[in-house]
Amino acid sequence: ERCEMVDGQPECIQETFSTCWLAGGPHYRSFDGKTFDFMGTCTYTLTTICNPDPTLPAFSVEVKKEEKENSKVSSIGSITIHVDDVTVTAVRSENGMVRVNNHRSRLPISLSHGKLRIYQKGKSMLIQSNFNLKVLYNWDDHVVIKLPATLSGKVCGMCGN
Repeated sequence: ERCEMVDGQPECIQETFSTCWLAGGPHYRSFDGKTFDFMGTCTYTLTTICNPDPTLPAFSVEVKKEEKENSKVSSIGSITIHVDDVTVTAVRSENGMVRVNNHRSRLPISLSHGKLRIYQKGKSMLIQSNFNLKVLYNWDDHVVIKLPATLSGKVCGMCGN
């Protein structure tokens, strides 16, 4: 829930999210609930705004997939989040750290005057933006992306609509 002033009165508004996840390397579940397996070993856009629109936030979430040693399955090498002019990369096994515009930083960290906050949540990293993009990554093989339902139908990428 978030609080907002409606006709001069504070009111709680239920916020709903769409969730996408990537697990164990090849397993995906898109925002609209479709599950699929994809083995590719490149950098892929998980989600971004399809058509640039000044009323919508400018962001993208990308995953770099690598071939696992002695295996036919791809694994997550890193995840990169671009929001405005900030680039945050979390690299596999660099627990407790992220790279902000190519400079390594320890968590927790607040960027762009609090518009982007990154902190550790259990064994994972959580990135949270002021427009309610949430990206959870365990520095291994699991990514969860949550977007406010208001962006439903406006995003492209592996997570799709």
